[in-house]
Amino acid sequence: MRSQPDRDTRRWQRAFLLTLLACALIPLFGRGTHADSGEPATATAHEWPQQWDSRPLRPLAMTAVERRFAAQFPGHIGRFDAGDATVVLRDVRRPTRMLHPAADCFRGLGYSIRDARLERDARQRLWRCFTAQRDGHSLRVCERIEAAGGEAYTDTSAWFWAATLGQSTGPWLAVTRVAQL
Repeated sequence: MRSQPDRDTRRWQRAFLLTLLACALIPLFGRGTHADSGEPATATAHEWPQQWDSRPLRPLAMTAVERRFAAQFPGHIGRFDAGDATVVLRDVRRPTRMLHPAADCFRGLGYSIRDARLERDARQRLWRCFTAQRDGHSLRVCERIEAAGGEAYTDTSAWFWAATLGQSTGPWLAVTRVAQL
């Protein structure tokens, strides 16, 4: 015969697990809104630049996972073909932990990350870059965050704290460039 505390503990554990499951499923069934406007989130609700670094941008469809993430993101997300690379642009309207390093995303997708370093491009802009490898495929990924005031960040944590403490004002444009190696 089980004691009353054992039954109560098991009931509490079940209730807690069901609550966690329900919270995890909300984004799948709820109607997403932009946190800053209350408007429905869509990948096309934002006017994106026609070019990036003198290359035309051609919009690409977002995956179901990307659409679910975008529905909760405080801003807009767009994915584009730039000819030699895929460019992901995120227009960020407020400090958020939902803007995280690309290396975290690639690790979550099963990629190994190597050769992480800071690099300057032909225009002398600083980028955080790394190589992502999985199943014999290698990608070169570079990212940076540009603030409305002109400052730039290669570290999302540094950006988050600068934005949170009012040392950087938005909107911010987070750029991730992914190219095949």
